[in-house]
Amino acid sequence: MPELPEVETIKRVIEPQIQGLMIKNIIVNRPEVIAYPHAGEFCKQLVGQTISSMARRGKFLLILLDSGDRVIIHLRMTGCLLLTPADYPEEKHTHLVFRLSNEKELRFSDTRRFGRFWLLHKDEADIYSGVEKLGKEPFDPDFSAEYLISHFGKRKKTIKECLLEQNAIAGIGNIYSDEILFAARIYPAQPANTLTQKEWEQLAVSIPQQLSQFIEKNRITPEEYLETKGQDYRNTPYLQVYGHEGEPCPNCGTVLCRMVIGGRSSIFCPNCQNG
Repeated sequence: MPELPEVETIKRVIEPQIQGLMIKNIIVNRPEVIAYPHAGEFCKQLVGQTISSMARRGKFLLILLDSGDRVIIHLRMTGCLLLTPADYPEEKHTHLVFRLSNEKELRFSDTRRFGRFWLLHKDEADIYSGVEKLGKEPFDPDFSAEYLISHFGKRKKTIKECLLEQNAIAGIGNIYSDEILFAARIYPAQPANTLTQKEWEQLAVSIPQQLSQFIEKNRITPEEYLETKGQDYRNTPYLQVYGHEGEPCPNCGTVLCRMVIGGRSSIFCPNCQNG
């Protein structure tokens, strides 16, 4: 599943290309990807509207319209957004196509069909998508050790599992939780209520630092993004521990180990993260 850095990358690639464009038509190949309202109403209300900007909230993307309405998108496991010329070959599993006023198309494809779209009117309460339940953004000015302690300091749950709780911290998934804990030198299976003040402070620094770093590593031009069909911009070459089980730790050379925590795979260094 795309995590915060990937979703931010998509936003940065697509937003400048669609700002100020009008939605001329919408083709719906798979109505089930439109979660609210029903597909017919979704299209009726969007056609003729002009896109003002995009935003990101956690792992969600938002298309903001001049009217104040907003389209909320969650890519889930395999969803992909591409902005293409109208005559560009269509990807397999393309479920939704927005035809824009510059004769380009914003296309949504999704092999597993888990991705979803919601359309909310200006000032309409979002009781549908889950965005309103998200916790603090890692880049918020008041994101701090104290914030983390207030949410997790008394929890017996592992710190790895805590980092994945979207209602506390928005945007972190399995990949970057491993990278964050490695950078902070914290054992992933350590119960949250046993972390020291210093460890909470390390974590509060590591979270935004690591995510910012990977956003920068993800930087890609619109041309490169389209050429790779939105699939080859991720941080795989730069990951320090995730996906590197059995390889030497980049810090100390100790063999990286894997464990399962809360049903999720975790890679860590038993020397650097010796909880």
